[in-house]
Amino acid sequence: MTTSFSLVTTWTPAKDDAPLAYGLELTNTGDSPVSGFTLGFSGPARIDPTATLENGKLLKRLSNYTLIAPPDGLVLAPGETWTSIARGLSYGLRHWSDGANAAYVELADGTIVNLATAPTQGKGHNSPLLKGAAKFPVPAKAPVQVSIIPWPKSVATTGTRTPPPGLDLKPEGTDAGRAAAAFAGLVDDLFAVEAIVRPASEAGMPVAIRYRDGLGAEAYEVSFSQDHAVVEATTRQGMFYGLVTLGQILRGAKKYPQTFVFPTGGTIADEPGFAYRGCHLDVARQFYSSAEVSQLLKLLAWNKLNKFHWHLSEDEAWRIEIDAYTQLTEIGAWRGHGKALPPLLGSGPQPTGGYYSKEAVRQIVALADSLAIAVIPEIDIPGHSYATLQSLPELRDPDERGEYQSVQGFPNNSLNPAYEPVYKFVETVVDEVLELFPAGIFHLGADEVPLAAWSGSPLALDMIEKLGGPDMRAKHERQFNRLGNHHGADEIEGSPTALIQAAFIRRVHDYIAAKGAITGGWEEAAHGNAVDPDKSFVIGWRNVEINAALAEKGFNIVVSPGQRYYLDMANGVDWAEPGAGWAGWSGPQETYEFEARDGFSEQGLERLMGVQACIWSESMTDRAIFDRLVFPRLSAIAEAGWTMRERKSWDRFKSLVGLMPIMYGNWASE
Repeated sequence: MTTSFSLVTTWTPAKDDAPLAYGLELTNTGDSPVSGFTLGFSGPARIDPTATLENGKLLKRLSNYTLIAPPDGLVLAPGETWTSIARGLSYGLRHWSDGANAAYVELADGTIVNLATAPTQGKGHNSPLLKGAAKFPVPAKAPVQVSIIPWPKSVATTGTRTPPPGLDLKPEGTDAGRAAAAFAGLVDDLFAVEAIVRPASEAGMPVAIRYRDGLGAEAYEVSFSQDHAVVEATTRQGMFYGLVTLGQILRGAKKYPQTFVFPTGGTIADEPGFAYRGCHLDVARQFYSSAEVSQLLKLLAWNKLNKFHWHLSEDEAWRIEIDAYTQLTEIGAWRGHGKALPPLLGSGPQPTGGYYSKEAVRQIVALADSLAIAVIPEIDIPGHSYATLQSLPELRDPDERGEYQSVQGFPNNSLNPAYEPVYKFVETVVDEVLELFPAGIFHLGADEVPLAAWSGSPLALDMIEKLGGPDMRAKHERQFNRLGNHHGADEIEGSPTALIQAAFIRRVHDYIAAKGAITGGWEEAAHGNAVDPDKSFVIGWRNVEINAALAEKGFNIVVSPGQRYYLDMANGVDWAEPGAGWAGWSGPQETYEFEARDGFSEQGLERLMGVQACIWSESMTDRAIFDRLVFPRLSAIAEAGWTMRERKSWDRFKSLVGLMPIMYGNWASE
């Protein structure tokens, strides 16, 4: 006897005469009839709590995880299909990756049958589904003679020669030696058989690496001669970046000798336009092994990005070892059927997940430092803490009643600012995390707390009244059991929620500052002037206008608008493109041409630290989707962070970006 099933999901947008339809078609492909079963599935799309389910029963819904059952008494015979239709989603499906990407059946005896799930079929959409990074072919004639991304401040090279087989590095001094070793390791990992670094005995061209006084923190100069080159910089980071530029030039000239040259004279003098050039990775929605994180760091270095924002906690998981609270990783790092965290975002019924041990973190931080990258850890508080609270339920106000929900559909997911044990937890985590990250920055999140958070907590209501008076308390009491978040994340500025969140952020920020560290946060951390602008920075994500406004208020700002720099957004509007769509879409050209400085006054520009790409992972179960969404847009943001507006050129960029490596090697077939 075999028991097996197949699942097909379909999507039909709402029309004037019919509501939307999210169809689930379960076929019995085994040889015996089944009854009394349930169907669990997950993916980015979320069944709305108020949705109706035709020909089925909604048993459980937690964010994007849903458990349904057929009508009572239904017997599914071999070859038969049970079809149920959900009439209501938290948002309409926009792209093929929005639908269920993992599912399972639980039989009446408790047996779990894992299902292979095909991409959701969109009604009226027949185009091939797109995966893998889009190819940007290198043209026979490019706008420039040397291949470098991001484009330097000054390129004044002359002459051309047959490119040398490789580079024989000749460092002078400790910093030069470290830069040379990091570069040699980088190119060996990214381009293993190209032997970009090789000794003179294997025809490596001599490259002197020297200290030179007076250059900027990340500036460098490369000078060329007929038979050697010289890299000069004041810092190890500058020396490393000079070598990356030289390596890119060599690769271009070797791989496309009809398009690019290797110079015999002249200089390249370079320094970045922004001090902060970052990339964020959400490792909570999907887990990435230490090897994957390390590989991403190498790609950031090849793009001269210098900040890695490591998003280590979320509603969906907790990903870093904390000695004082082993439950965080014992419980919060794993998802699966019957666990405190159910299958989410395609993780399936089997135990799935992982976390980074402290030793793994130390190794990753050391690698990043060698590659001129500072690692910024994020523990997202007080919101986005469902996994934390499932692991440590004692952190909840024991007298809190009622339910509120986050925009992602997680109930009661925020640490309570009025409950004193929360602060002992947070301070302990800050202590253990800062010990691992020598950059001395702790990002505390502060985003997307629901408007109704803590409205059923007597402690929180008392705190609101103490800070804002009885009218504010009464206003918050009226939020009791209101789900909210129907059209995106709640705007909380000026609300009782924002009032006590600001008190929470201020207290945590003061603790971080007392440890000698800088506080990072999403833009909501600025609500109520909760952080000292001189000891913090915030990342503006909702829209471009908020960035300039925060800078005018005196906050140090990193620009990362969801509309352009969130790399989970799809490359286009077509159903065949994977990715999210709540902030719109942004193709490589739109991402490249976005200018972070627009809208800033001269005073505001003094507070503009730089730019950041954000890799949110909801749809990244399929790593071919990762490659399509991240590349080449990561390089586009890297160039925006390094190259001044007047020296940017989309035509040049698209001619060169085909030489840049990608993460998993998945290239699009189109």
